[in-house]
Amino acid sequence: MKNDLIWTKTLLTVYRYLERISGAIDKIIMQSALNSSNIVGQNYFYNNVYSISQKLIDLSERKVTLINLKVLIEETLADIDEKSAKILIEKYFDGIKSKEIAERNSISMRTVFRKIINAENGFCCRLRLKGYNGTKLENMLKNEGWINNVFLRLSEKDDEFELSNSYLAKAVSM
Repeated sequence: MKNDLIWTKTLLTVYRYLERISGAIDKIIMQSALNSSNIVGQNYFYNNVYSISQKLIDLSERKVTLINLKVLIEETLADIDEKSAKILIEKYFDGIKSKEIAERNSISMRTVFRKIINAENGFCCRLRLKGYNGTKLENMLKNEGWINNVFLRLSEKDDEFELSNSYLAKAVSM
């Protein structure tokens, strides 16, 4: 469950970059395809038709994975209630700080944090209902190092938070 929630936060965090990276992949594919006509001499060994074709196929598969991920995130957001989706969009896609979300919606900071946690949990549950648990997402995104780095960073941050909570619990009980 904890792993699934970290994947939820990861997907929501990387969403705003998916389209940009897909566009960059298109440019790389186009450049590689255009440069493939210049395969002579020493370049032939490294840039033969097979290796260029394999590179283009790999990049295309990577783009398909990113597009599928974007669609999965959008469909999952559509499946949760509108208020939860709105707060996740404000926080993760628009990059609005919690304080500003509280001001916009005329609610307290504590309520904002509670709503964010509830919305993340709802998103996580919908992902699992669609069959996307942490293991499946890990397998699906194993070749996306940048997404895995975000996941690891969020995992470490979550572990630090748990550590600080357990420290505080001990301190309070003394």
